[in-house]
Amino acid sequence: MLDTSARLLRLLSLLQAHREWSGTELADRLGVTTRTVRRDVDRLRELGYPVHADAGVSGYRLGAGTKLPPLLLDDEEAVAVAVGLRTAAGGTVEGIAESSVRALAKLEQVLPPRLRHRVRTLGAMTVPLPDGGPVVPPDTLTAIAAACRDHESLRFDYRSHDGTESRREAQPHRLVSSGRRWYLVAYDPSRAGWRTFRVDRMTPRTPGGPRFVPREPPADDLARFASRGLSTAPYRYQGRFTVYAPAARIAERVSPSAATVGPLDAGSCSVTAGSDSLDELALWIALLDAPFEVHGPPELTARVRALAERLAQAADGPPPAVDAGGPVDANGPESPGGPGGPEGVRG
Repeated sequence: MLDTSARLLRLLSLLQAHREWSGTELADRLGVTTRTVRRDVDRLRELGYPVHADAGVSGYRLGAGTKLPPLLLDDEEAVAVAVGLRTAAGGTVEGIAESSVRALAKLEQVLPPRLRHRVRTLGAMTVPLPDGGPVVPPDTLTAIAAACRDHESLRFDYRSHDGTESRREAQPHRLVSSGRRWYLVAYDPSRAGWRTFRVDRMTPRTPGGPRFVPREPPADDLARFASRGLSTAPYRYQGRFTVYAPAARIAERVSPSAATVGPLDAGSCSVTAGSDSLDELALWIALLDAPFEVHGPPELTARVRALAERLAQAADGPPPAVDAGGPVDANGPESPGGPGGPEGVRG
């Protein structure tokens, strides 16, 4: 049987890892009686830990107190937290880098040597690649998250991708993070539809709007919904393709904000992407380095065909020189109907 101090630490660890335990479950885990569990819970309360028990029910849970209690982490949890803090230090939330570094320093100070070595080795062997993109104030994220939780409308100023400023009101549903950007999926009553907003372009206004009755979300997969809205909706052209390669391979090569990728079978996938330029779409899909089929729009199909011909001609060598009278070569103008005439002109 564990001694009292070790047992208290084990009890605290169990309470931190599970929303609620019955007295019998805790007694079985600790190898003691339920009476001992009650005494140990009283000791934790004396030490300032807010352990709650429902009236008439032998169940215990750790509540939120007035100060942060010590956290008990196993080896893998400690390493995961350390890695997360290192990642956050170079992340997209404004002002969080310094706090992450301070928290990481405190964690490394108390890590056992074997774990400290693993964490420091990871840090020493990792070179961060600065993103250089916009950052989001943490109070903006927490305000939006609270509005999502409490079903309160958000009023905010918004700057669209073309720089247009507008004042908006929306019913927030969920925040979506791509790793490089933060987005809000929300229902926009003024446009009678679901929208995806970039959080770094939002400036929340106070007070917020009224409470609302939550709606059915626009999709089961909100990440895919946000990706579709970001990669196609803002643009003039929406390219639809079948790419003959596994979806996982293509998804590794494109950002969720650049295209949506969905599996069709083991060897092919659907890809949808948007752009204001047909040439950009044609070149982008070609550079995925996999066979593909264009499903629309019709003008994109024609543009891909024309671009393919131009690239093939470029690979064959330089075209003949052209003057105002038509194609010529080093020996002078060619006769009409010959290889360089109407039937043989290369554009």
